[in-house]
Amino acid sequence: MSVFATLVEQLAELLQPLFHASAAAAAIVLFTAFVRLLVLPLSRAAARGQKARTALQPKIAELRKKYRKNPERLQQAVLELHAKEKVSPLAGCLPGLMQLPAFFLLYHLFSNPTIGGEANALLGHQLLAAPLGDRWVDALGDGGAFGAAGVVYVALFAVVVVVAVFNYRRTRRMMAAGSAVPVDGGQLPGLGAVTKVMPFMSFLTLITVAVVPLAAALYVVTSTTWSAVERAVLYR
Repeated sequence: MSVFATLVEQLAELLQPLFHASAAAAAIVLFTAFVRLLVLPLSRAAARGQKARTALQPKIAELRKKYRKNPERLQQAVLELHAKEKVSPLAGCLPGLMQLPAFFLLYHLFSNPTIGGEANALLGHQLLAAPLGDRWVDALGDGGAFGAAGVVYVALFAVVVVVAVFNYRRTRRMMAAGSAVPVDGGQLPGLGAVTKVMPFMSFLTLITVAVVPLAAALYVVTSTTWSAVERAVLYR
């Protein structure tokens, strides 16, 4: 962590002439962009996998008809079909999973008062008037929701809501297109619940932004926005 803290400090120094007191926040945004570029090949593979899964829908519909009274056999047949066509149902999860180490690194980096036995200098950095190590509850206690620090969170929440609405509409369209042939009783076990919840998943980002240090929240908002743009391009 001390090595990464030094890298963030050095990058913030380079960006200081442009972003002044918010240089460390700008460094986090650049770090997020770098991480997203690293996982871009996985995102492309996930997009190809999604298109391949969509192409399998007619065959899956036939399996639903064939095994409508045997859910366990249906599940096995669908998995066998994915294996035969070399399509992984979990491929779309890999880009998100690969980003978790970066998120937790920022979380711990801006949560610890000391790093390597010394005071954590990164906690002195801010995004405008909001310290990068503080949380939303700290902003509420220092001026309220529309105080100097609270406005920063209001802006982040607004970005998350816009992205979540965009993802919600897009997910609903994709799911409607993917369920080409509905068959009574032919869904995979648990798929109905997942189908209902999935369009709302992006809104859960609001909770994450509210409870983690601002530096980690900035990473989440930047990555979520990147994902929305990336999906709009790769899944068109």
